[in-house]
Amino acid sequence: MAPSVAIIGAGFGGLCMAIQLERAGIRSYTVFEKAAGLGGTWRDNNYPGAGCDIPSHLYSYSFEKYASWSRRYPEQPEILAYLEHCADKYDARRKIRFNTEVRRAAFDDARWQVTTAHPEGGGEHTEAFDVVVISVGQLSRPRFPGLPGMADFEGVSYHSARWNHDHDLTGRRVAVIGNGSSAAQLIPRVAEQAEHLDVFQRTPNWVIPKPDAAFGPPARLAFRLVPGLQRAYREWIYRYAEATLYPALAQGWSADLLRKRALRHLRDQVPDPVLRAKLTPAYPPGCKRVIIDSSFYPALTRPNVDVVTDRIVRVAPKGVETAEGLREADTIVYATGFRSTEFLAPMEISGRGGRSLEEQWKDGAEAYLGISVPNFPNMFLLYGPNTNLGHNSIVFMLECQVDHVMACLPHLSLNGPIEVRPEAMAAWRGRLDAAMERMVWGGGCQSWYKTAEGRVTNNWPGPTTLYRRLTARPPIPAYRPAGSSSGPVRTVDP
Repeated sequence: MAPSVAIIGAGFGGLCMAIQLERAGIRSYTVFEKAAGLGGTWRDNNYPGAGCDIPSHLYSYSFEKYASWSRRYPEQPEILAYLEHCADKYDARRKIRFNTEVRRAAFDDARWQVTTAHPEGGGEHTEAFDVVVISVGQLSRPRFPGLPGMADFEGVSYHSARWNHDHDLTGRRVAVIGNGSSAAQLIPRVAEQAEHLDVFQRTPNWVIPKPDAAFGPPARLAFRLVPGLQRAYREWIYRYAEATLYPALAQGWSADLLRKRALRHLRDQVPDPVLRAKLTPAYPPGCKRVIIDSSFYPALTRPNVDVVTDRIVRVAPKGVETAEGLREADTIVYATGFRSTEFLAPMEISGRGGRSLEEQWKDGAEAYLGISVPNFPNMFLLYGPNTNLGHNSIVFMLECQVDHVMACLPHLSLNGPIEVRPEAMAAWRGRLDAAMERMVWGGGCQSWYKTAEGRVTNNWPGPTTLYRRLTARPPIPAYRPAGSSSGPVRTVDP
């Protein structure tokens, strides 16, 4: 009998899990989505210029190649349309409960009790499932900077992930606080509309050019009709990223090339030496996520744009006050990222014996393969701790994780609930720690990859080829029956 599966989240990961269950003939699943539509981060981040810095043909499912991409690098509307297409083609939409937020999930020694509520009220409802797959993403909860006086601002303010499309920026004085990947995409569009734009920069970012281009009708026709062309193009993109970008993050042969490329890009696009000095980072490339964009620097050189590096003292009723005085604004956009290291919050998750996941993760989130957590049987994470990438497609990682979960499911009917062994988790932790020592992320910068204490909880420190091999191994030596101290999990006959 197929297990009942609760999937939390209907973004790339949750939808991938639902589709693979459908393809396997397992229909005993439910997808819980707190919003009114699917898409996750690509539903929420619809600010002007929103898009992806991974090429289209790689930022998509391997089982659903898509010949109709209009650009080499996809923009938000096209990515969301692709996910809608996948949900409809594989008939997964009928299993999604929209406007249904999961508040709690508790393991009761046999099954998971999942408590949901409608965001606008109406009481709570609890259902039992054999398996819980949590796919809420690392970049789903906006982070605000916590500046004094934010509530006193008399103008209009919002986070980039909650864009106010009803607020026309034409002719306004706008302040953008933050200068990461989202800011780099929206700033050129805002600069075209605003009378004046202040970009408040705490730390500069490394930027390399984005070789974007439109696919004309002949190219799209070739991708559709020429056998193997799309697969070969996708494989070339993947192999290039592994061979050139990953070594730079591992402080290998291409690290200096990446630095030189970024400095040349800065020099070519920013002729003013004073502004160029403001935009030159003092940490190694890759310590924070490298921005891939060709329109960000030109926007910063516009006469109606100022890059402000003065320390922000507070948000005032009429603008943003720095150590050098007030910068007037009638609109503030907080492009300050997400609460990335909190992972599953604000859901309350309790495992075997009432164990609190928040308590178990008090020193930082961790999971075996980024997927399984000791003391939490039959619970699997997608895009969990240490599975984010700085050089390749997260969709690749999600497919590896879903394949691992699918490989675990047949063992449940033989063993009942299973959980990862503490020894496997300890060995995994040691392996991660050793790999992290060679990565550039420890290079003295602050980033969303790290906890406040400096522990990197988000990024995968190896090549994706290694992650694919590790997740493709038979899952059973790493797991045990729930509550067992040493008993083996029985294997499924081939």
